[in-house]
Amino acid sequence: MNDNSKNFTDKDHTQIENLDQYLDLDIRTGISAESKKISENIFLSRGIDSIPDSATSHCDNYKYSCCKLATYNWENELEGESSKTFPIAEVRFKNSHKDFYRLPDEGNFSVGDIVAVESNPGHDIGVVSMLGLAVKKQLQNRRIKSEDVAKKLYRHARVADIEKWISTVNMEHTTMLSSRYIAWDLDLKMKVNDVEYQGDGTKAIFYYSAEERVDFRELIKILADQFKIRIEMRQIGVRQEAARLGGIGSCGRELCCSSWLTNFQSVSTTTARTQQLSLNPQKLAGMCGKLKCCLNFEQSTYIEELKQFPNPNITLKTQKGKGIYNKIDIFKKIVWYSYANDTSTIFAIPLEKVNKIIKMNNDGKTPETLEEFAVVNTKKVDEGANYSLDELKNIEDK
Repeated sequence: MNDNSKNFTDKDHTQIENLDQYLDLDIRTGISAESKKISENIFLSRGIDSIPDSATSHCDNYKYSCCKLATYNWENELEGESSKTFPIAEVRFKNSHKDFYRLPDEGNFSVGDIVAVESNPGHDIGVVSMLGLAVKKQLQNRRIKSEDVAKKLYRHARVADIEKWISTVNMEHTTMLSSRYIAWDLDLKMKVNDVEYQGDGTKAIFYYSAEERVDFRELIKILADQFKIRIEMRQIGVRQEAARLGGIGSCGRELCCSSWLTNFQSVSTTTARTQQLSLNPQKLAGMCGKLKCCLNFEQSTYIEELKQFPNPNITLKTQKGKGIYNKIDIFKKIVWYSYANDTSTIFAIPLEKVNKIIKMNNDGKTPETLEEFAVVNTKKVDEGANYSLDELKNIEDK
């Protein structure tokens, strides 16, 4: 950029201005080495930070933390009881897909082993993510009885198993894209979000989202004929879609649904109103387009705190006029009021002083004005005036 830009301001813009000096300015940022590593590693969704070596069934590159509901095996730090005393292992697959399997009578297994497990039909390939007493605790946490675990872990994966596994994982992205194009050609109102191949390559699970019921029988026929596999379609909601795809929330942290949240509770705009939030769909909606799940996290606290505040229907009587309720600030213990005959200005009155005015009114006394109790006087701004009811309904759970 030349020296003329040093004294450049917005007021210097004109319709006949020559902007050629800015055409060669490149404002793009380069791709970081870490981003490139993540995009090129197709096994990262299975907790492995590089393509596994087919020559060995144990994967040293397995990371327990690279998974939704990641669990640290604290039992390894304990002395005494061996991890082989519990006959069930936890095996993880793609994304948050985990399951429990019974260990065979023979053979030693450790976390990070690539194993062949029972599936229907054929067998699947996964990575052992937990063993021993930690699995017992995990079963108790999920309220699963150990005797109800019937599926078996067959053996360590062989060279042929791992090579087949690598080839099927390589096919998942292209299969997902192909299925999307086929669905578009069939004019199906659905979106294929993810594809997970079974380890032996005989079956694939297609995760899709749709607002209405979809007849995908023709789609299944085309996919089965094109890929020569058994097709299983699983419908997921927009919240589950965001959980599988992942992302960063407006808080700057990884999405709760993709890191630890499993039980999706219904969220309504009543929650936002209870917390005195602006009814702005752009701020209230998460990555999935629905109301943020985190609105529910503090709802019970707000409801409990609101018990300390006066009823919104109570008016404050003063000699200047009646004060009507506008909003509250739970954290600062402040209630905002305005005069009934002049709603353009609102007054921030501490909760203890509000209760004092109410007590005076009950005793038949009326203070002169609200201003003498207020800590802040400001012009009223209707934060939800520009947002229609339809916009808010679109982001509510139905």
